[in-house]
Amino acid sequence: MRKLLLLAALVSCGCGPATQAGAIPEYGYEVVHTYPHDPLAFTQGLFYLDGYLYEGTGLEGQSSIRQVRLETGEVLRKREVPEEYFGEGIVNWKDRMLELTWKAQRGFIYGLATFDPQGQFDYPGEGWGLTQDGKRIIMSDGTSQLRFWDPETLRETGRITVTADGQPVNELNELEWVKGEVYANIWQTNRIARIDPATGRVTGWIVMAGLASPDGFYIGGHSDVLNGIAYDARGGRLFVTGKLWPKLFEIKLVKKAAE
Repeated sequence: MRKLLLLAALVSCGCGPATQAGAIPEYGYEVVHTYPHDPLAFTQGLFYLDGYLYEGTGLEGQSSIRQVRLETGEVLRKREVPEEYFGEGIVNWKDRMLELTWKAQRGFIYGLATFDPQGQFDYPGEGWGLTQDGKRIIMSDGTSQLRFWDPETLRETGRITVTADGQPVNELNELEWVKGEVYANIWQTNRIARIDPATGRVTGWIVMAGLASPDGFYIGGHSDVLNGIAYDARGGRLFVTGKLWPKLFEIKLVKKAAE
C-alpha cells in the first residue's frame, strides 16, 4: 500500500518517470553530519538562524513552535499552539516569527526571541510551508502554486505556478530559500524541488532516496516522510529531516551524471 501511495504522489507532483525524460538535472547527496532529532516531532516547518534551529510541529493537540540546539536536539524554548489548530510552516521576519495552520485559514505572529504571541492574521485556503527571500514571504498551500506576501502587511502580492517539463508540480510542502532558489519538499515523496522563483520552473530535483529508507519513510507509516529543510546561509550548510524522524542530517548535494 505504501508503494502505491508513493507512486500516486509521484504522478500527482509531476516528478515521476515520465517527466524525467526532460533536461531537468537530478542531484543525490552525501551525509556530512547526523544530529539527533525529537522522534515525536511531526515536523511541519524548519529554519536555521544564528546558531539555532527553529521548528514548527503539527497535529491537533500536539502542535508547537520550538527553538532547538542543533548539536544535541535539545528543545531550548517551546510554545504550544492552541489545541484546535494544526500547526504548519514557520518563518522569521525581523524580530518576529510567523506560523501557518493547515485548514483554519489563520496564522499566528510571535516574538522571535521570546515566542510571546503578538497577533494573528488570516489567509484563504490551506497553509503548508513558509520561507522568505529577504524581501517577500513565500508560502505554499499544497497545490502547485507559490504565493508571495508583503512581509509587513502579510497581504498577497502575487503567485506563480511551479512546473516541471511544462506540467504543474502539486503538493508543494515545506519551503526553504537557498542561494536564490526556493527548495520545496514534495509531500509523500523523497524528492525536493529546486524552483526558480521568477518563473516557477523546477531547475533540479534532489533525490533523497535511502536517507531514511528506500521508499522515503522512516518508520513505515504514510505520514513519517521527508519534510523539513533548513539552510545556514553563513556556513553554507543544508539540513533536512522528516516527520517523526529521530535524526536530522546535514547533507551535501552531488549532481548525478546524465543517463
